[in-house]
Amino acid sequence: MKIQLPLLAALLTLLAGPIMAADWNLVWSDEFDHPGRPDPAKWNYEEGFVRNHESQFYTRGRLENARVEEGNLVIECRKEHFQPKGHPAVEYTSASLITKGRANWRYGRIEVRAKLPLGKGVWPAIWTLGTDFQSDRDWPACGEIDIMEYVGKDPLGIHANAHFAFNGQHQDDSGTLVADTPLDAFHTYAIEWTPKAIDFYFDARKYHSIRVDQADSHGRNPFRAPQYLILNFALGGDWGGPFKDSILPQKFLIDYVRVYQQTEPGTKGSAGRS
Repeated sequence: MKIQLPLLAALLTLLAGPIMAADWNLVWSDEFDHPGRPDPAKWNYEEGFVRNHESQFYTRGRLENARVEEGNLVIECRKEHFQPKGHPAVEYTSASLITKGRANWRYGRIEVRAKLPLGKGVWPAIWTLGTDFQSDRDWPACGEIDIMEYVGKDPLGIHANAHFAFNGQHQDDSGTLVADTPLDAFHTYAIEWTPKAIDFYFDARKYHSIRVDQADSHGRNPFRAPQYLILNFALGGDWGGPFKDSILPQKFLIDYVRVYQQTEPGTKGSAGRS
């Protein structure tokens, strides 16, 4: 289901604001204060052509595609002739950073302040996967939470999604916020995840919510288990669609990533290593 909020509903959700309060504690963060490669104690990489028939090759540890500068993580998608080691030459490069093997969380507020790239075909995302994900055969049973997806062919839409399996069949629960100027500046993209619900935010505006119990299936629920974080910049593919080389290079900028968890009984989450 795609949700386009009218002005009155948007004002009501803005007034409601996030539930985050004094009982939320910061348990993990990256402020991207140290220039150079992303902190290897916090971030790993996906590498290669990974999914969705996308055009970019994800590189590992390459400053041209992922670096910290001027207080931001820069994920840059480039048109270039690049020769990966042990792989045929490619024409488009980008990066996908993951916390798998570094950190994972069950419940909490995951908050990312970011500025999106511009152009048809760009497809940046902030999302999570269950720690039991190893290959496509584990999806969607592992669970996926899309904190933010943006596709340049839909220039005003900010998308929230949750993917899971019910009785062995793929299910999803999605919402879209039509924002006035999502590309003009940095904005905060967040989820607040409890045993009962996952709420999605654009700045202070809650624009979508899902019930966690709808993913209960055969005694298992991926949204009551740990997930790890992914920051990636895809190009084209199944949803990104066609693009022109002239839009490149483009940069996906992340000011910070912060993860909070509650201390209130019954909602306390867990954090750990993947």
